Amino acid sequence: MTITPEIDAYHSGLAPADQAICSLLRAQIDAALPEAESKVWHGHPVWFLDGNPVAGYSKQKSGIRLMFWSGADFGEPALNVVGKKFKDASIFYTEAAAINRVDLCRWLGKARDIQWDYKNIVKRKGVLERLT
Repeated sequence: MTITPEIDAYHSGLAPADQAICSLLRAQIDAALPEAESKVWHGHPVWFLDGNPVAGYSKQKSGIRLMFWSGADFGEPALNVVGKKFKDASIFYTEAAAINRVDLCRWLGKARDIQWDYKNIVKRKGVLERLT
């Protein structure tokens, strides 16, 4: 697991059940995307590949939201919270036991392979382009 004090601090502010979910997600993301940079971005943990956000999670009213920035194109029905403006897709967890590690590993592989260029979205005035 990557040592990221700001993510540790994020986790420490959560209830124990939410900490368990986030710790499991963090360990799985770090293992599947060892080349990714992780940091707290816009208030929650996010993983980046070459400066492009690919996965992250946040505490919300419905639970812990695991989001994939390009997840709408993964073809994964369980990622059923799809963004209206961009290509993101998410799933919510209320307990660590609900996390299907096989699915999560597959999604993280797709996060590496299927990416839209969020890094340059401002430069392109809100237009997303698919990375190859």
